[in-house]
Amino acid sequence: MASRDPRPSPEKVTPVDTPPPHDGSDAPHGFGTAAVHAGEPRRKEGNSLTTPIIQTATYTFADTQELRDHFEHRIERQEYGRYGNPTQRIAEQKLAALEGAEDCLLVSSGMAAVTTTLFAMLSRGAHVVVTDDSYRRTRQFLNQTLHRYGIECSTVRAGDYDAITQAIRPNTRILLSESPTNPYNRILDLERFAEIGRRQRVKTIVDATFATPYNQQPLKYGIDIVLHSATKFLGGHNDLMAGAVLGSADLVDGIRSLQGVTGAVVDPFAAYLLIRGLKTLALRIARQNANAQAIAEFLEAHAKVTRVHYAGLPSHPEHAIAARQMRGFGGVVSFEIAGDLDAASRVVDGCRIPQIAPSLGGVESLIEQPALMSFYELTTEERLQVGIKDNLIRYSVGIEDEADLIADLRQSLDRS
Repeated sequence: MASRDPRPSPEKVTPVDTPPPHDGSDAPHGFGTAAVHAGEPRRKEGNSLTTPIIQTATYTFADTQELRDHFEHRIERQEYGRYGNPTQRIAEQKLAALEGAEDCLLVSSGMAAVTTTLFAMLSRGAHVVVTDDSYRRTRQFLNQTLHRYGIECSTVRAGDYDAITQAIRPNTRILLSESPTNPYNRILDLERFAEIGRRQRVKTIVDATFATPYNQQPLKYGIDIVLHSATKFLGGHNDLMAGAVLGSADLVDGIRSLQGVTGAVVDPFAAYLLIRGLKTLALRIARQNANAQAIAEFLEAHAKVTRVHYAGLPSHPEHAIAARQMRGFGGVVSFEIAGDLDAASRVVDGCRIPQIAPSLGGVESLIEQPALMSFYELTTEERLQVGIKDNLIRYSVGIEDEADLIADLRQSLDRS
């Protein structure tokens, strides 16, 4: 059986704009401490303990000289809500510290992070290489929307690094993948992927929504840009929508400039909720890692389960890669049961703790069948062509008690 937590204690990170430890030293903080304090000034407006919500669309200037100082970059401040907000900036600084990034841009959703980044980095005649297990809406945007603007895309099989290299053309600008992937939890060898990009002078982008910065930090392996749907694990409570783009200051600044034109902004209250969610990120993800590992081990041993897709299991094809580059294996477990679409539905309907819903990453467990939730409009044959089996179930594991979650799954499987 796989160990519950194969990685050492949380790595030290250097938070952005974070007060020094209480002993007065300048030693970097652990992840949990950074999650609580990073990015936030020690003394906040109104002497508030929590970062205030600056709920305004526009900002005033004391006089015309202040306006000139702003536009000539002698002072740093806000001008208009589409170009930024103080609450948003605190959330960006906190997330940048946790990811180990120079800068972070928050946008209105995870897909806005994808689309704004690609629009900013691509132009007519450019070419993108994407792995076939990347999020279906990302691939749809590349192959349908961007195709209309003269941008080409090649889709290659995940894990085939020779195919990725061979797909690169003189006009290739981006290599795009995910890790772990949705819904099969495939793991990208980040160092190898980044090395291909450096060797071929192509920017690399990784959607790390499933991992979170607690489990994995792709920038440390040489990846150029990391994307997150902050709606999921980062917010953690299924009550906000936001996306994040992280990387070097130069790359993020270029994407931020386009966001000011396209207007895919995050509102101040969502930024406030994200700050609140990030403060408990280390606690939540550690619990979800442990719960998911236990559930994966239980499912793999159950007679009615034919396959479990979870990188924490030695049976997973990229288990060794995951153990090398991840602290934990994440909070999503996908599994296949003996039978067809209806048999999988009986298992889903028989569970009493998880709710049937899209999305993932919150404190509440959620369960769904990808064949019905995301690919309902396709036939079984069409779903199989894109790798979605009728008997596949995706379980987003929450922070409930491990024993309760397993007992609930057991009774549903035994009765179905």
